[in-house]
Amino acid sequence: MEEQRTPRSPAWGGPPPWWRHGPPGSNRWDGGEPRAHWPWRSTLLLTVFVFIGSHFAAQSQQGDRASLDFFALSLLLVGSGLLLWRQRQPVLVAFGTAAAATVYLGAGYPYGPVFLTVAVGCFSAVVAGHRRAAWMAVGMLWAGHVLVAHWLYRWLPPSGDKAPSWGQEIIIATWIVAIVALAELVRVRREQWARDRAERAQAAARRADEERLRIARELHDVLAHSISVINVQAGVGLALLDSDPEQARTALTTIKAASKEALGEVRQVLDTLRAPGEAPRAPAPGLDRLSELVEQAAGAGLTVEVEGGAPKLPPGADLAAFRIVQEALTNVVRHSGSRHARVRLAHAEGALRLWIDDDGPATGADAGGSGNGLVGMRERAAALGGTIEAGPRDDGGFRVLAVLPMRAKEEDR
Repeated sequence: MEEQRTPRSPAWGGPPPWWRHGPPGSNRWDGGEPRAHWPWRSTLLLTVFVFIGSHFAAQSQQGDRASLDFFALSLLLVGSGLLLWRQRQPVLVAFGTAAAATVYLGAGYPYGPVFLTVAVGCFSAVVAGHRRAAWMAVGMLWAGHVLVAHWLYRWLPPSGDKAPSWGQEIIIATWIVAIVALAELVRVRREQWARDRAERAQAAARRADEERLRIARELHDVLAHSISVINVQAGVGLALLDSDPEQARTALTTIKAASKEALGEVRQVLDTLRAPGEAPRAPAPGLDRLSELVEQAAGAGLTVEVEGGAPKLPPGADLAAFRIVQEALTNVVRHSGSRHARVRLAHAEGALRLWIDDDGPATGADAGGSGNGLVGMRERAAALGGTIEAGPRDDGGFRVLAVLPMRAKEEDR
């Protein structure tokens, strides 16, 4: 099995996070690794520029520096040609170009575009995350130049050469620092691009997950209530089919109405997925349809008393309140032996309070529920900044208490 390696920090030696997966805009192999191109055209242009620039530099420095010969041209070709590997072997290229330039200057050849090959090689190494290697390469070049220019010049060509001023060394060092600093700036900027892109992708995935959860919750609430009513009425119809056909007919009528309503609401939810942008659909249900829930519960044999009036709520809070009451009544139908429930509404201090009570006892019956009802209610309330408390009462019944803010969260910002 291939050894698993822990990625190194990009602080000094390791590649930055984006390098394994490619910098912004880079192409990739199908396997996920970044695809390193062979930069033929840019390398060729740089090589031509270095040769032509070095030729003019040799003419302007004639008499002060050694003339270009085959060895000098070979060193220029090696330094420029190494840049072809700068995306695949950035460390090797950084040290190779620095070494070629050091030998070139040590041999007394003219100053000029030879520094460009080192700049490009070290720039590529820094951008690839190999900062230590880039700094060491330019440091080696500068140290080699100081050694040759101020000590070994007596024994190296051209003859009669003199030591340059230290001001010239400071200028060279300044250019080196500027090049590496520019490379560092590009590296930091690319890492920032990669982080921003990753954050945008995570945000998009999070929004998709939240939307899937919302749709699943909506479908659950719609189907659970209707199917519970259908389940109860189907049992009534089967029990009375022979002894009381008229009552069985009433049960079947209730099943038809409940299934039609469920199909309509499911179609409304699915329309939001099929249509691009804002899907045209009917208004979302709210507490103004509380009477419909009471009628549906009555069809399932549950008497519901409603106390208090519904205040004006934002659409999101209105829908959440409706679904919470719907799910609570569905749970009474499924799991309670009581055939009586109470819904009480009150609002104060910017919050709506909903109490849904039944007298129990719990029967343990399950009308095909998924067990996600209370979870869905809590998620709806939490999404609005509210709370849900659900549990048995001291007298043996069961209570659901929902507290929902009457202002949308975005209005508070």
